[in-house]
Amino acid sequence: MESLSFLLTLSFVLLSLSPLASSFTNHEDFLRCLSRRINGNTTEPKVIHTSKDSTFFSILDSSTQNQRFSVPTTPKPVSIITPVQAADVQTVIRCARVHGIHVRTRSNGHGYEGQSYVAYNKPFVVIDLRYLRSITLDVDNRSGWVQTGATTGEWYYEIGKTTKTLAFPAGTHPTVGVGGQFSGGGYGTLLRKYGLAADNVIDALVVDARGSILDRQAMGEDYFWAIRGGGGSSFGVVLSWKIRLVDVPSTVTVFKVIKTSENQAVQIINKWQYVADKVTDDLFFRATLERSNDGKVQGSFSGLYLGPVNDLLALMEVKFPILSLEAEDCTEMSWVESVLWFADYPKGESLGVLANRERSSVSFKGKDDFVQEPLPESAVRELWRRLEAPEARLAKIILTPLGGKMSEIAEHETPFPHREGNLYEIQYLAQWSGEEDKNKRETEKYLKWVGSVYGLMTPYVSKSPRGAYVNFMDIDLGMYLGKEKSKYEEGKSWGVKYFKTNFERLVRVKTTVDPTDFL
Repeated sequence: MESLSFLLTLSFVLLSLSPLASSFTNHEDFLRCLSRRINGNTTEPKVIHTSKDSTFFSILDSSTQNQRFSVPTTPKPVSIITPVQAADVQTVIRCARVHGIHVRTRSNGHGYEGQSYVAYNKPFVVIDLRYLRSITLDVDNRSGWVQTGATTGEWYYEIGKTTKTLAFPAGTHPTVGVGGQFSGGGYGTLLRKYGLAADNVIDALVVDARGSILDRQAMGEDYFWAIRGGGGSSFGVVLSWKIRLVDVPSTVTVFKVIKTSENQAVQIINKWQYVADKVTDDLFFRATLERSNDGKVQGSFSGLYLGPVNDLLALMEVKFPILSLEAEDCTEMSWVESVLWFADYPKGESLGVLANRERSSVSFKGKDDFVQEPLPESAVRELWRRLEAPEARLAKIILTPLGGKMSEIAEHETPFPHREGNLYEIQYLAQWSGEEDKNKRETEKYLKWVGSVYGLMTPYVSKSPRGAYVNFMDIDLGMYLGKEKSKYEEGKSWGVKYFKTNFERLVRVKTTVDPTDFL
């Protein structure tokens, strides 16, 4: 059993592990170890940042994308390291290992629980990969390399300015870092056609727990399997990813229909549950319940069709006439322009805006479920009711269809197991102004709202286990408390929710690649 104690360092539990023995922790020795190896080998920009530096907190805050972790009570790292080359990352890992310093790895800081820049009950450093974000494309071979510090938007921008007929199936939020997204799965508007981002990773470079750089061949297939959906930072620091580009037509069509009538919206969602996962995989069609600018609840139905508008209209007339989709609801554009559209950029915005690394000003808390049988109408209406609460003014309930390619890939092919048999994934997302977190009671009311919606949905979603998506990490599902059960026993209770039976294979990989439970 002791050999299994490592497992809670999988990315979804790293928020609370038993600390390394304090006698082995010496931050000053760690810094001296770094300085001997880094300062002599690199130039500007500065690589090592401590709390004594005037820029320390601005660097920390610049990629703190969930503002509820910006409050003073949130644990802060003892140092931030911003590597400019792979050797810097190797040095951090080797020095941290010797001196008992825990490591967090941050791509751009969008983790739902702040897991890339927060740790509890232990000294820790953040490896911030902002300077390791180079991108190279090989259009002839339909592939590319992207470093972990790049954002999805930077990646899309490079693809879009190079080709109109190749794309990549990652997420819809341009500022999300590719590192966390790819290592947890990563899905967007192309998931029904091509699966997850992780399904289209074909190689990687990783700094392992010993400080060695490994590619796919050197790390072996089990290790490579684990970092593509199992939380890459649990197994090392992924420096870069080689990906497979996918075909898209030169013209795609986006559409949106909004229904402000509860009866109309509920009727459409009822029908949507039976259709959205079964239509052609050229169509991605999601449903969202949210509040409009005037504060009223509405249903929003938006999608991407890989083809011209006339083909889409003909398809929807047959498969989904209840939506009454019209030509004026649709716009033809290129795939990369659809990225801008789904990110709600104004019409006519230049492609270059995708490369902006913006910092969010909102706080958020999310939970999610996988739905295997259509919800009864009464449950959909109750979701509508919950969005009328004062604390739900910025909240969203997002229904993302699966099926298509997602059902064709076996659940064991990557650690992400939520494949065939799931109709859709549903996310309950509360958002609020970061300023409100100055009052803890304000924050608690939003957390309570999310919890109440999650509780409401218990009878209607997947069971044994109740599934969850690791990129929407939720520490309410559990964390290691070090009391009556072993790390393995406690971790399995929620690890199977993220990974189902793949959890046991992740345990075996972790034992092999990091037997001392360092990362």
